[in-house]
Amino acid sequence: MDETILEARNLRKQFGGLVAVDDVSLRVRRGSVHSIIGPNGAGKTTFFNLLTGTYKPTRGQVFFKGQEITQVPLYRRAHLGMGRSFQITNIFPNLTVLENARLAVQAMSRINFQFFRRAESFTRFTDRALEVLTLVGLADMADYPANVLPHGGKRKLELAILLAPDPDVLLLDEPTAGMASEQVPELLATINVVRQQGQKTIVLVEHNMNVVMNISDVITVMNLGKLLAEGSPAEISANQTVQSVYLGELYNPSEN
Repeated sequence: MDETILEARNLRKQFGGLVAVDDVSLRVRRGSVHSIIGPNGAGKTTFFNLLTGTYKPTRGQVFFKGQEITQVPLYRRAHLGMGRSFQITNIFPNLTVLENARLAVQAMSRINFQFFRRAESFTRFTDRALEVLTLVGLADMADYPANVLPHGGKRKLELAILLAPDPDVLLLDEPTAGMASEQVPELLATINVVRQQGQKTIVLVEHNMNVVMNISDVITVMNLGKLLAEGSPAEISANQTVQSVYLGELYNPSEN
């Protein structure tokens, strides 16, 4: 079986005269945690949006499980087994935690538009929703409105929503954004649990270097729209070019 589950080949993205991503390629190994980092303006968010289908590339290709998906829209990629989060928490605040997760399961089914069936009749949807809520540690909050969750809890709920349809790849955009420092270890523990369940592949853009160094198998570093370096956390932390451009200011191993 091919170890590569997601691949970018020579991706380029121009906005008028600005080249935000310039001939960047990468391969994401099945079952790994692959982080994309870089200073502000490096092009990492644009590149992430090319991988997820939010943007279409000016040039280059994206492959998922060996199939080219460059022009496949974002919603179709979800049906192929890709789930993505956003920097801003994306939940239904006035629905319960359980209802948020259940809707995510139902949305991927063939009967997602049968509005006049009673929600209670969708037993398998509810069972799956409770399963993912248990996985992320929110089962005891299932009947609470989502808007009462703390920010870290909302991030967990978003993760449950992504997991509900059982995707192969989770693409996480700044998962710790806006979180208090004491909430971050709990989210990391949740991501590690998710990773161990069914060999999920996780791709993330993240600004918190202590998070990146502790959770990643592979790190891709971008700068000025180009790929600067790639390797294990140990290789990246020892890379003098990365240190001079970016990492030394943001990562302090003594904080771990």
